[in-house]
Amino acid sequence: MDKKLGSQLAEIFDALQLDLSTPVTLLEAAACEGKHVPPFSPSSPALIMRISSTDQLVQIQSLLAGRYAGGHKLRMVSCPGQQDQQVQSLTLDVLGEFELPGEAALYSPAISADASLDVFQEVIAHLRAPDGCPWDRKQTHQSLRSGLLSEVYEVLEALDANDVPALQEELGDLLLQIVMHAQIAQEANEFSMVEVIQRISRKIVHRHPHVFGEVQVAGVDNVLALWEEIKAGERKENGEAQKKGMLDGVPVAYPALAQSYEYQDRVSRVGFDWDDIEGVWEKVFEEVKELQQAQDPKAKFDEFGDILFALVNLARWLKIDAESALRETNQRFRRRFRFVEQSAMQEGRSLNEMTLAEMDVYWDEAKRLEEK
Repeated sequence: MDKKLGSQLAEIFDALQLDLSTPVTLLEAAACEGKHVPPFSPSSPALIMRISSTDQLVQIQSLLAGRYAGGHKLRMVSCPGQQDQQVQSLTLDVLGEFELPGEAALYSPAISADASLDVFQEVIAHLRAPDGCPWDRKQTHQSLRSGLLSEVYEVLEALDANDVPALQEELGDLLLQIVMHAQIAQEANEFSMVEVIQRISRKIVHRHPHVFGEVQVAGVDNVLALWEEIKAGERKENGEAQKKGMLDGVPVAYPALAQSYEYQDRVSRVGFDWDDIEGVWEKVFEEVKELQQAQDPKAKFDEFGDILFALVNLARWLKIDAESALRETNQRFRRRFRFVEQSAMQEGRSLNEMTLAEMDVYWDEAKRLEEK
């Protein structure tokens, strides 16, 4: 650290009444330019120095707003070390309106000690340590499989319900699964969380040359075609061109509707698709007719699968997620039938004693109440 910067830093720390030994992330305002996520941990304080314009303040406000709440408290040291030095307290939501009398430094305190991924990794590592939790220490990649799948479905349930608080919680539970797997792998010298992040970061940058490079694209369709072209190149570089095709990356354990959607979506990126939606409708009707004409059980089984496959393709053309649509229909059916059960119970009747027409009365009432 040069003497001038060291002296200025000492003056800023003195103005903020901070001890020089206080662990603070130091960076200049220029380091924030072009960033979309603050380049420092939310679990530690940061000092952004050499802010020289209102434009920089606005950029910093926008950058911090992606992580901190509008009421996040900040402290500004204007003209540090000069006679007209000022120290002012303000909140993030008004930062862009601050009038700079000269060069300034902005101090942002930590959100909390447990607000970063690194801290959470330490929590999980502690659970797995000799003095940790017996249950967590016992877990393996295989024993966590069902929990991982369960958390994914709970995230989907929160999305389907448009329940933002639940989504926040369920994403945290899913992150727990990811960090736990990474910790188990690190203990076995397989890979670390750092390598997981490195690999996905490099993959995404490599597959978006239209964002991080010089490639030009026009529209979403061109982006998807470029994506498949890049993936094909990766398979060739890895010596997998003859072993793996476009559809090999779709997990075999996917739910069937989601798997069908993914198959059809991927092949459409290379032009293996209908010219328009009319052909898709005709295919649905064709498959229904073939099921009606099927005679033996095997033929009926096959034709029914073909109908589902064709319907998923229709959903894709209509921009509908077939898996989510069916899941929502299931939930709707569950709610309505539960209303039928409760209505019958309130009248002291058993469903077994009721006719279909009588149950339909309650069913129609449930639909009517939902439509209000």
